[in-house]
Amino acid sequence: MKKFFSNQLGMKFGFVLFLFLLLQIPVNMVSGLISEREYRQETVREDIARSSSGEQRIIGPFIQVKYLETVTHEEKTYQVKHQEFILPDTFDMTAHLESFEKYRGIYKARLFKADNRLQGHFDLTLLKKIAPNTIQSLTMVVGVKDSRGLVQLNNMTLNHRDIEIEPGTGIGHLAQGFHTELDIHQLNTNKPLEFDFNFILQGMGELQVTPIGNNTTVQLSSEWAHPSFIGDYLPISSDISEQGFSAKWSSNNFSTNISQLFDNCVRNNDSCYQLDRRQMGVELIDAVDHYLKSYRAVNYSLLVITLVFASFFLLELFQAKPIHPVQYGFVGLALALFYLLLISMSEHLGFNWAYVLSAIASTGLLSVYVAGMLADKKQGVIFGCSLLFLYGLLFGLLLAESYALLMGTLLCFAILSLVMVFTRNVNWYERTLKVEQKSTQTNTANTQEDHSGESETEEKIDATETSQ
Repeated sequence: MKKFFSNQLGMKFGFVLFLFLLLQIPVNMVSGLISEREYRQETVREDIARSSSGEQRIIGPFIQVKYLETVTHEEKTYQVKHQEFILPDTFDMTAHLESFEKYRGIYKARLFKADNRLQGHFDLTLLKKIAPNTIQSLTMVVGVKDSRGLVQLNNMTLNHRDIEIEPGTGIGHLAQGFHTELDIHQLNTNKPLEFDFNFILQGMGELQVTPIGNNTTVQLSSEWAHPSFIGDYLPISSDISEQGFSAKWSSNNFSTNISQLFDNCVRNNDSCYQLDRRQMGVELIDAVDHYLKSYRAVNYSLLVITLVFASFFLLELFQAKPIHPVQYGFVGLALALFYLLLISMSEHLGFNWAYVLSAIASTGLLSVYVAGMLADKKQGVIFGCSLLFLYGLLFGLLLAESYALLMGTLLCFAILSLVMVFTRNVNWYERTLKVEQKSTQTNTANTQEDHSGESETEEKIDATETSQ
């Protein structure tokens, strides 16, 4: 250990290692800034949702039947209130989502307008078991998650006849939506009741649909080319291209158990968790999340700083050119500043252009500094080209999401292999001695220059006194 501390090269290595660890402080500060800005963006999105409409979910239509049952107990007659729910026998939904953006400052939120069409029919056999004069109300209900998004109600028909729509549902857990009152005397319980509802629903981010029918088919499409399918069911078919996407879901009561889950939810609000999960839908995501990519870029900062410091250390070792720790520090700060430039410019220019400009700025600054530090413009240019090439490789890693770990591992392995191959025959003790001799010669030359300068000064003073 004493030999290590008395060894000049060993001391330099230890100090560079300490400086490397010290540079993790500004890098971590940049990482924290990215998290803070990302949180701010989510807050803005929530604010926009509060003032517009949030994530949407459609559940329905279904029929709510409220009726009275006469019960006799101990020679006393009571009337007991009951309610039943009839779910559609077939439920077919088609929706086309038109996406658009809303801005608040530099932040944005992606919204959509979904042109929905709900079709299908009900089997009214259950109504035959209930006396018509005991029915208090018969209501067809469609629930939505955020009724502020009901921007337009178009053609609404039952058995090809227009109906009147009223706001709300009258159901505690599914309070938002719309409903229409039915007349039991005008219904033919021997035939299916067909429905055809058309309306435009605005929302933010995602649209989910509850597979409410005994047989359910859902088809969603949009010009937005970056969907993320969500819910308990993936589409049975999907087509995604630069022109947009289309997807189709299909389910039945055996796969969803929707009738039992729905009944448990509406009768007991505490049992709606499983029903809330039984969804099929899509989320419109941004293809380029510059905060996520900036955070991933910061994760590679260890690799960049290590390679640059290692190149300086080897340069100092092989060419016996001493580099002051302060110069290491300035280079490290310039490398850390790259990530601050990246996150600040990506909020205005997008990630790709921000990365290019940040890489050019950082490379240009370090090339000029290294050329002056080594007193060699050629080495400054070579260093700049190498650093720019490294930034290019890292940019490729950021774009290759599926293979980023593999490519990053291979890159580290290749770089370490090259360093080990080039230095396999190096006599480190001999190189250490050369560096120490070079440093001693430099110090001796500086001392001699100082002494010669002092001698010349003394001679001039003596000559001046003699002349006087």
